[in-house]
Amino acid sequence: MSDLDKALADIIAIRSQLAAGTAFRGYGPAAVAATGVVALVATILQFCWLDDPSRDPIAFFAGWAVAAVLSAVVIWTEMWARLRRHHSGLADAMIHQAIEQFLPAGVAGVLLAAMLWKFAPEALWMLPGLWQVLVSLGIFASVRSLPRTVALAGAWYFVAGFAVLILASQSHGLSPWTMGLPFAVGQSLMAAILYFASGETDAGR
Repeated sequence: MSDLDKALADIIAIRSQLAAGTAFRGYGPAAVAATGVVALVATILQFCWLDDPSRDPIAFFAGWAVAAVLSAVVIWTEMWARLRRHHSGLADAMIHQAIEQFLPAGVAGVLLAAMLWKFAPEALWMLPGLWQVLVSLGIFASVRSLPRTVALAGAWYFVAGFAVLILASQSHGLSPWTMGLPFAVGQSLMAAILYFASGETDAGR
């Protein structure tokens, strides 16, 4: 490795260490709250238009896929703007760090859905609860760079996920309420935490 390559590698390593030790301020309360509204709207629309989600799982999960993509676009758009404003030269490193923290849970959720759909469609009723548990794990993985109180949102998703699994086990059915209501409450809670936390005195270092 040439001296130039070594110097560049050292710079990248230093930027990554700085990003890891800096409070992440990319998640804006407004955008996070908006994703809660998206979840609530999706819940109401499916409740009104889908007579029996268990008989039409494609429409059920397609609707939530659209809601998830829309929520991701909203968060990503505001995150990029906020990081450019608050973290300047560390913006790229901070984004990579945020992706690395949530990527395992996100990939696990997608693979789990694909596996159940292909090999155990009769167990699709478990997906809403399992996804909520995975979201909780992603939040807990991000606690070190976010306000510590976001652990409350992680705890909500963890408890809600298992509660949904227990409720759904009675009928093995899909419901827009057991999918959407926990996300609407969880995202609203996360938005409130981000709003009231200073991001400086409450964030992990």
